[in-house]
Amino acid sequence: MSAAPPPFDSARYRQVLGHFPTGVVVVTAPGSPHHAGMSVGSFSSVSLDPPLVGFYAGRDSVSWPAIEAAGVFCVNVLAEDQEDLSRRFASKDEDKFVGVGWKPAGTGSPLLDGVLAWIDCEIHSVSDAGDHVCVLGRVLDLGIGREGGPLIFFRGGYGRFTT
Repeated sequence: MSAAPPPFDSARYRQVLGHFPTGVVVVTAPGSPHHAGMSVGSFSSVSLDPPLVGFYAGRDSVSWPAIEAAGVFCVNVLAEDQEDLSRRFASKDEDKFVGVGWKPAGTGSPLLDGVLAWIDCEIHSVSDAGDHVCVLGRVLDLGIGREGGPLIFFRGGYGRFTT
């Protein structure tokens, strides 16, 4: 049985959901010949026991297949002055790491220089979510990189958090 079509189009959907601010992270994974990475605005904490985090990856993502194949990933929580990194990792560039400073996390996934925090994970599960997949990661290690404000995405643009 098929559901009736919604009374709105995809542009209206994006417009309304754009009123919900999200933090911006870059999910990275080791790879060859290039490491993989993508900007994500759908990241969240999921469970304390076991420690799980989650994000959604578009089925048409050029980076997701490499991250899935690696079986591990590192979530890099971007600071308010790292919009350039978000834009770089949102691109379709073949090697997004050119000129980007990083070191390997425990899983070998790139931990980007200057991030607010990082969460190193192994893939726990991947499930269908329409035109996306829902990725759950089991947290293996995590840490705080530096103090500062987060990079926020709101109404189709980047912003900063002020108190």
